[in-house]
This record gives sequence, structure tokens and C-alpha cells, in this order.
Amino acid sequence: MPESGFHFAQPLWLLALLAIPLVWLWLRYSRTVRRRGRESLYADEHLLPWLTGEARGQMPDSTPVLAAWSMAWLLMVLAMAGPRWDYERISAFRPAAELVVLLDISASMNIRDVRPSRLDRAKQEIQDLLRLNPGLRMGLVAFATVAHVVSPVTEDMESLGRTLPSLSTDLVSLPGSRLGNALDKASLLLRGDDNALARHILLVTDGDFDEPGLLEKVDALRANNIHLHVLALGTEGGGLVPERYVPRGARTPVSRLNEEELRQLAEHGGGLYQLADYREDDTRNLLEQILANAEQQQLETMPTRVWNERFYLFLFPVIFLILYLFGRSNRFSRRLS
Repeated sequence: MPESGFHFAQPLWLLALLAIPLVWLWLRYSRTVRRRGRESLYADEHLLPWLTGEARGQMPDSTPVLAAWSMAWLLMVLAMAGPRWDYERISAFRPAAELVVLLDISASMNIRDVRPSRLDRAKQEIQDLLRLNPGLRMGLVAFATVAHVVSPVTEDMESLGRTLPSLSTDLVSLPGSRLGNALDKASLLLRGDDNALARHILLVTDGDFDEPGLLEKVDALRANNIHLHVLALGTEGGGLVPERYVPRGARTPVSRLNEEELRQLAEHGGGLYQLADYREDDTRNLLEQILANAEQQQLETMPTRVWNERFYLFLFPVIFLILYLFGRSNRFSRRLS
């Protein structure tokens, strides 16, 4: 059968057409039984037509009604079977790559050496990333001492963007910033069946991670084809952590951008180190680097075939048949009674 030829999407519905001959046989048999009811006990067989009115033509002919019902049933069954006979080719979405953003929401992100603050600047960078997204599936993880999945990997950039305003350092109960747990969360989100799909992690942070084994963990991610990129926020001069985030009696710490550590993380992750600025160049550079690792076929949309459903053509005559059957004369009840 040609691919563009006539066929049914659900051909099993055609079995319902067997109901038409069965109903005709049942009505014919039941009519004979009704005509030879209890009156046959009181009259001879050759007088029964005069008693029932058949001889005088008083019995209505139900054949047109049965034919109309049969035709309506036939057309409705054909519509349910899903007739189709041509198709169109459209381009279906296929993501170029998957990206999980790790957003640092520790207390040091409130420092204002980057205006309006490191955290607000980070949110603006992520918003730019969502707006310029050329076809990535993205997820979001917020972390400090503990990492929390804010959004799984998704194509819905609007929903992901609506979660950004609610993220703040007030959600953190313990001081400090631990990256290892956030990397584990990201690797879980990036697990999938499509091994050809490029996978990336973008770390948005001011750095200063005091935990062992980070480079080994990043090396393990790269061995699994997961690249780590870094978007750094802050300055070398740094600033004081706001007092309300410092325990009473403790010395107010100074947080400075540790570029050397962050560059090392990006190097081991096979990704790009980028210092955040107020232009879109930093975001565009990151996107170019991410897409550079994706195969060209991932950037192109995959054509798919969509059949044109024609069931409605069979329903139009059904409307007129129903109007005929349930007209003002009530043909259905009068002729089949």
C-alpha cells in the first residue's frame, strides 16, 4: 500500500460493521414472532393477515428507517476507524544539548562588589541564558551547603524563569558553600538514554569552595561526557558578607573571587571559564561553547510525517440522517413499533 494512499488509523473499529446484518436478521425474526403472537390461538393462519392489518396495508414499511440507521452506523464506524489518505512533513523539535545550571545561593552571593549584588547579577545572567536559548533543554539546581533541584531538565523556559525570583540566600540555614553535592544532583538530572546528546553543567558562583576531591569529581563527570562551564561573579577585592548572615560574635568574613580555582574547575571539566559582565557577550560565549560540542545533526530539526485525518467527512451526512430519523413525524418510533 502506498504511504500516501487511503488507509485507516484504527481498522479494528470496522468489526463494528458486523452489527448491521445482525440487527437486520434480528428485526426480521422478531417481526415474525410479533405477528404470530397470542392471536394465532384464536384465528386460522390464513386469517391472521386480516387480523393484524397486513392484508389491508396497515402495517408501516420500516425498511427506509432501517436503511437510514444502517447508513448512519456505517458512516460513524468509518469515522471512528480514522480514515486518512495524505500526509504532510513537518520538523519536530530535537534539543541540541542538555544543560543544568548550578546557582550558588550562599551568603557571600549578597555582596555588592558586583551591582546590584552577586546573586541578582547571577539571576540576570540566567535570564539572558533563557532568552537567548537556541534549543537547549535546561534544568536548575540551587545550592549552598545542601543542593536542591529547582527544576528538572525541561524545554519550558518560561516556567523555569518564573522560579528565579523566589531564589535567595534566605533559603539557606547553614553557612558555607559545598559544590560536590550540587554536582551529584546535576549528574542525576543529566542521565538519559540518548548517549549522542551533549550534556553540560554551568556553575554560576563566586567560588571559594573549601572541600577536597572536587577536581576528581569533575574529571569523572567529563569521563561520562558531561562538561563543566563556570560563570564567575565578584571581584578580586571582594567585599564583606552582610552582618545578618554572620553568627553573633563571629568576625565578618571577606569573600573574594578566586579565579584560579574556578579556572581550574572549568579546565578539568573541558568547559569555558567566563567572568560575568553587564553585556550579553558572556552568555553568548557560553552558548557557543556548549553548542560547539553538540553534533550538527542535533542542531537540525528532524522531519516527521503527520497524516491528515479525514474522519469529519463521514460525519457530515450523519447529521442529515439523524435529522431525518428524529424528525417531527418521529419515524423511528412509529415505523419500528
